[in-house]
Parts: sequence; structure tokens; C-alpha cells
Amino acid sequence: MRITVLDTFTAFLPGEARPAGLSELGEVHWIEETDFSRTAEWIGLSDAVICNKSRMTREVMAQCPRLKYIGLMGTGFDQVDLAAASEYGITVCNVPAYSTNAVAQHTFALILNHYCRIADYAHDCANDGWIIKRYFSEFGLPAYELAGKTIGLIGCGHIGRKVGEIARAFDMKVLAFTRHPEKLAGEAIDCVPLETLLKKSDIVSLHCPLNDETCCLINRDTLALMKPSALLVNTARGGLINEADLSKALGNGIIAAAAVDVLTEEPMSLQTPLRDAPHITVTPHIAWAPLETRRRLFDIICDNLRCWMEGHPQNVVCPVKD
Repeated sequence: MRITVLDTFTAFLPGEARPAGLSELGEVHWIEETDFSRTAEWIGLSDAVICNKSRMTREVMAQCPRLKYIGLMGTGFDQVDLAAASEYGITVCNVPAYSTNAVAQHTFALILNHYCRIADYAHDCANDGWIIKRYFSEFGLPAYELAGKTIGLIGCGHIGRKVGEIARAFDMKVLAFTRHPEKLAGEAIDCVPLETLLKKSDIVSLHCPLNDETCCLINRDTLALMKPSALLVNTARGGLINEADLSKALGNGIIAAAAVDVLTEEPMSLQTPLRDAPHITVTPHIAWAPLETRRRLFDIICDNLRCWMEGHPQNVVCPVKD
């Protein structure tokens, strides 16, 4: 079994040990960089490929006659041509729910940073701002309690439900807009239409997949429904937001602030509409990346591949047709 791991640099810090589990399953070739023009060359005659952001297109698959398995370093699979994979008899498996705790944690880190003004006050102290103050506590920036506030979750799968659980610990009210409200039966989450959620929420947090229905779901019209005091949080996919519309909304006071860990174009470019937007916090797609989370990710990646090799694949997003 020849296994090629693409995009290695996206999953490991310099000097971090590679997981031994894959080596137990076959001959492993680690490719550090991501150069989409060389994907087929790097895969070569591999039987299996593990990838993150490399696009697995029909053209790539056509040049890799031995390829029968694509394992994804994450939950999303929009970078894979699933129709082509099915035609070429390639099983595609993802890793669901591995980052639930990490992404929910990062979501609240962004929320708390906004509500407590952590970064602003820390920056002031680092620049000797507290030294020149008159009193022991100079709270010149407005901060607010989360208790009693309403958080609206757009998408309520594993991560959305975990965010809701944390929110309830802060004595917040939780609303959700989801395609599967029946899965939330018995939970302290009120399922409501999208318009209602946007109008009533103090915080709107995105946790849905990116597809044709959700692309640019947050746009000029939906932003206009939100409270002027609202915070928009996105730790899901950048394409859920029309970034030009959000930049204008922030500049015009349509909403108070936004905090995002993902962008439509990654890495951020000089042309990113949110680059110079006011009242925004941007982190570089790191919600999923704590050490424990990445270790769990590769444990499941190895288990996925092992199960496929044994003839009972798991976490399949594209099964091979009989």
C-alpha cells in the first residue's frame, strides 16, 4: 500500500513528529507543500492519498490510475469532485466531529474578546497605558455581561450544539436555525426561522456547511435584519459571508462588530474586503488547530484508512458504486 500525504505543513508545526499509525498501514510519502499544479505528480502511483486543501479534481484522478482512496484531514469535502471519485471507484472519507471542542472554544474566545475587550485592554497595558492612569481601574472601554444575552446559531450540528451548551453555562438564551430541528428535541434550544434568529440575537454564530444554499447567506439583506449592537461570529467557512457586504455593514454601523476565523480566500490577500474593515477581529483559520485536536484528527484518519483496507469503510462521504 503506497500512501501519499499532501499538505503536511497545514497539519504540523515545524519539528512535530509525524503520526506512526500511517506507517503501520503502508509506505508513506509526506509532501510538505501545496502546489495544486503538481498534485497528480506527487500522488503518482499511490493507492491512497491523505489531503487537506489540495483540490482532488477529475483531471487529477484521471492521472492517478491506482488511486482508490481519498482521506480528508477534516470534515469538509468541497475540494473533492465527488462525482468523479464515484466514477473512478474512489472511496472518499472525512473526519467528522474531531474539532468540536476546539472550535466551540475558539468561538467563545472570539465572543469573550469582544464582550470583555481583552485584546484592547491588553494592548493598552503593553503600551504603558495603565501606568499613566489615575485610578486602580480605568475602564474606558465598554464591556458587557453575556448573561441574559441571546445567541443565534446558524447550523446546529456537533459544534453548534457545543456552542449552545457553553452559552447556557453563561446563562444565555439559545436560538437555532437548522435543517434538522428534530435532532434538537429535548435540548434547551429554540428552533426559529432565520429571519427571527437574526432579529432577536445579540450574537449570531455560523456553524453550517458551505454549499449552494448557504453561500453568501450573510449578505446585505440578512445583515440589515440584525441588531445594530450585534456581533457576528464565523468559525465555519468564509464563503458563508459576502465579505464586501459585511465590510460595508461594519463601516455603516449596521452591526456593531464581527469576529471571523475563516475567509473566502485563504490565506488572506491584500484585496480581502475585510482586511481594512472597522470593528473586526480576524484569526487565521486556527480554531481547529490545538495540539490535542490535531492528534485526534490523525488518529481518526489512520482508523478511517485501516477500516477501508479491511473492507468496512467508515465516515464515507462518497461510496464506491457496486
